[in-house]
Amino acid sequence: MRLIRLLRAAGALVLFALVCFAQNATNAGGIDLKAMDQSVDPCQNFYQYACGNWIKNNPVPPQYARWGRFNELNDRNEQILHDILQDAAEHQNRSPIDAKIGGFYQACMDEPEIEKAGNSPIMPVIDRIRAIPSKTALASEVAKLHDQGIGVFFSFRSQPDPDNARMTIADVDQGGLGLPDRSYYLDAKDESLRQKYVQHISQVLQLVGEPQSKANEDAKAILAIETALAKASLDRVSRRNPNLLHHPMPITDFEALVPDFNFKTYFVDRDSPAFKTLNVSVPDFFKGLNTALQSTSLDDLKTYLIWHYASAYAPQLSKPFVDANFDFYEKTLAGTQELQPRWKRCVQMTDRGLGDALGQKYVERAFAGQSKEKTQELVRIIESEMEKDIRSLTWMSDATKQQALAKLKGVTNKIGYPEKWKNYSSVQIEDNNLVADVRNAREYEVRRDLAKIGKPVDRMEFRMTPPTVNAYYSPAENNINFPAGILQPPFYQSTSDMAVNLGAIGGVIGHELTHGFDDQGRQYDADGNLRDWWVKQDADEFKKRTDCLVNEYSNFSPVEGVNVNGRLTLGENGADNAGIRLAYMALLGGIENGSVNKDKLDGFTPEQRFFLGYAQIWCENDRPESLKQQVRTNPHSPGEFRVIGVVQNLPEFGKAFGCHAGQPMAAANGCRVW
Repeated sequence: MRLIRLLRAAGALVLFALVCFAQNATNAGGIDLKAMDQSVDPCQNFYQYACGNWIKNNPVPPQYARWGRFNELNDRNEQILHDILQDAAEHQNRSPIDAKIGGFYQACMDEPEIEKAGNSPIMPVIDRIRAIPSKTALASEVAKLHDQGIGVFFSFRSQPDPDNARMTIADVDQGGLGLPDRSYYLDAKDESLRQKYVQHISQVLQLVGEPQSKANEDAKAILAIETALAKASLDRVSRRNPNLLHHPMPITDFEALVPDFNFKTYFVDRDSPAFKTLNVSVPDFFKGLNTALQSTSLDDLKTYLIWHYASAYAPQLSKPFVDANFDFYEKTLAGTQELQPRWKRCVQMTDRGLGDALGQKYVERAFAGQSKEKTQELVRIIESEMEKDIRSLTWMSDATKQQALAKLKGVTNKIGYPEKWKNYSSVQIEDNNLVADVRNAREYEVRRDLAKIGKPVDRMEFRMTPPTVNAYYSPAENNINFPAGILQPPFYQSTSDMAVNLGAIGGVIGHELTHGFDDQGRQYDADGNLRDWWVKQDADEFKKRTDCLVNEYSNFSPVEGVNVNGRLTLGENGADNAGIRLAYMALLGGIENGSVNKDKLDGFTPEQRFFLGYAQIWCENDRPESLKQQVRTNPHSPGEFRVIGVVQNLPEFGKAFGCHAGQPMAAANGCRVW
């Protein structure tokens, strides 16, 4: 699965690619012995020791950019969803849910009808865009495209109010790019990639009827528009500071930033609840947008809209569109060699479009009721260890500790699935019209989001669908969230060794809790408000400690000539390091109270099994192209460094495996924040 798409407005911090120890492990303890390369000294390279044979025996399949334990678990979930959808498609008259998900999936699987339709499903809107008479009229069309989730020029959505996190406000933010990051437009080393992007745009424009020569010129104009937007955009590292994205202002002041775009018409056409003020995440971006609108011809602006509209629906169209989209976004950018089977793509589309409806069926079939209670108990244990950890800190004053403890006490947990499912009764599913079905599902979700403006925040809402193999923390809501998809055997098994379980799921829980206190999360209080509750001396010490992590991870290189961005990955690296420490504290408590077997199993002590359980969730192989993209766009470090970076900072690891200071896995002065 690609990086989970969560609204920044939800404040979600995601633990990407959560996975479990091997499904084919045959030993009683839960460690995957077959994955290990025990010829490697664990003190020299613990990742190779824990995962070496798995890496050797599991090359990346041609349909993936990366392959790891996450993919293994996700594949199993997709098989379950596949069975559910096939059954629903055959029994659409059984229930409203079957009618929705079965009809959607059936339309997606009807390749002959999709091929027959060609580009016709998107041509009416393209013709409408081509007929826009003036720049003033652009606002109405942008509103229509935004209603379908097509992010041209900028974004407009709801988000919790940073000053009053119990209420929802309107937010406008930068957007409008077709490449993964602003740096792709600006770095000299990406010139050849930009030319491939231009060729790709031209190819898509030709598929909607433009002559080749005109499409080539239009593609260059589109690149120029997006480059202007990229220059005005805030970079990813800067966006990690929530204060840089907090600029509440009256609508009139915002409209003055962009006089050449008719926001009065736009807001009316979006039909959102009325509001007098909104948050403008990046004011300078909107000044840059206005300059771009002034300096660009109407024809070029219309072509930009056409490109983004066609690109947004390319995966739902005929083979030429699907292939063009895959060749650039998957093959060129990520190195993927083959398109996934249609059934997989249709499962993923249904999950994205009707996730709660499909999720209800998934929960009924695959989510054991006791998983919720057992996860709650583990969370309680890890939270208890975090309280002890905060109280024991020597570098933090009592005043800041009391605020930290209040925040920890305020954390709420959502496990498995939402208490209230979304109601898709208004989403029309049309026979043999996948583009219409996707559009209707997108419009439902966009309308649902905008309708929140001016209302209390629903803190029980899930930002991930139930089958998702992942988890997240929301700083604005101060809660941790574990969808049912990750709470599946063998990620956590009551019959497996508890030491391994604590290394895997325990580390995950600790990771999510720590996000409330990482470089972003610490800036929010117990209620989710953006408020500085730190004594200055403590904040300075925190920064000093996080700088250690920044420097450490910035020296990791997954591909020759490319290093991890320690600033971009700081939050996730900090959560990995602190999360595994909390889980280890729980392990020691379990050994003491007898809930963890303190004997050797398969020749390993409980402490060794704990660290193996953690390391083996990150066994993975990545294509070089994927790694290069990941270090530029992903706030998570590659799996190898999520293991190495953690264990070399933990004296407890060195003690467990008999490492001595100076060996690679035993840093003489390891980093520690929490």
